[in-house]
Amino acid sequence: MSVLNKYKKIQEQLNIIGNSEKIREVIELVMSVAPTNISVLLTGESGVGKEVVAKAVHQLSPRKNKPMISVNCGAIPEGLLESELFGHEKGAFTGAIATKKGYFELADGGTIFLDEIGETPLQTQVKLLRVLESGEFMRVGSGDLRKVDVRVIAATNRDLGKMVQNRQFRKDLYYRLKAITIHIPPLRERREDIPLLVDYFVKEALRDNPVPFQGFTPEAMQLIINYSWSGNVRELKNFVESMIVLSGGKVVDTDLVREHLKDYQEISETASSLPVPVHTTVEQAERELIYKALLSLGVEIRDMKEVLMNINRHINHQVISGEVEDVSYEDEITPIEEMEKQMIKKALAKYNGNKRKASRALKISERTLYRKLKEYNLE
Repeated sequence: MSVLNKYKKIQEQLNIIGNSEKIREVIELVMSVAPTNISVLLTGESGVGKEVVAKAVHQLSPRKNKPMISVNCGAIPEGLLESELFGHEKGAFTGAIATKKGYFELADGGTIFLDEIGETPLQTQVKLLRVLESGEFMRVGSGDLRKVDVRVIAATNRDLGKMVQNRQFRKDLYYRLKAITIHIPPLRERREDIPLLVDYFVKEALRDNPVPFQGFTPEAMQLIINYSWSGNVRELKNFVESMIVLSGGKVVDTDLVREHLKDYQEISETASSLPVPVHTTVEQAERELIYKALLSLGVEIRDMKEVLMNINRHINHQVISGEVEDVSYEDEITPIEEMEKQMIKKALAKYNGNKRKASRALKISERTLYRKLKEYNLE
């Protein structure tokens, strides 16, 4: 078997699609680190496929026949995270009607994948460090030490180094995790992989939903390749599935691609021309992320401009000057909190109350959404 064919076979086995140099480097790192028991930190933007790489590490490891448990640390309310990870004893807290094993016990002998590790509270980080160093932990409400043999793979789209500097993430845990770091590049840095990914997602979608589909014209594919894909592989997959449905059995041409992507492109260009606050806090950053998601909730471009302008006026008086189109305002400006509340309501309505989907659309963690719901009495 040639080296190229062997490489393609490994790609198929790992479900990592692409022939770019950067994705080859990722695969080589996966193959090097997988046979060991060393903890791995996966970094990269949202939607690049960090869980796919985590599964590849597990699949090539000696633990492949044992369970791999995936945990989204940002989706579990802060008060429940420790119980979910380490388990609890009966009566440990209100609602603990029975003893429960945590994810670490369930993953014993296998792998635990901690996604959004940067969302983990500092108190829980202490216990994570102990598990990493000694394999020991205690269930909530118990004084008995338990021991497990679990490999930890963590992932984040945040800058943990900066979080350490801001005392939002423990330095010892950070250095314990980052011994082996695999960075998954954004889609815009490996555009040559886009046609392969499109082909893969088409086949995957048609396998589950056999409908007529004639593919893309060369010109349409070039538009797809040139697009920015801020949502990375996840956004591309959703786009391909939409095209299969919207094409009506015809070849997808440039008009259909432009129609589907034009609003996203326009909002990207609009946002980049607006003033940017010089200093932002965590709360302000969360608000900015919410408004960047307005487009996916059907908000018009003009309304988006007004919202963004209001954000920048309220958040910080110190802005970087830039040319902005004149925007008409109502005499009375709506407070940021009220706009934020309305956007959360729209997201929940769009996804029929599904908080996980709503938080993804708003580009905030599920934990943050729960906090906002409580803050605005929307529960």
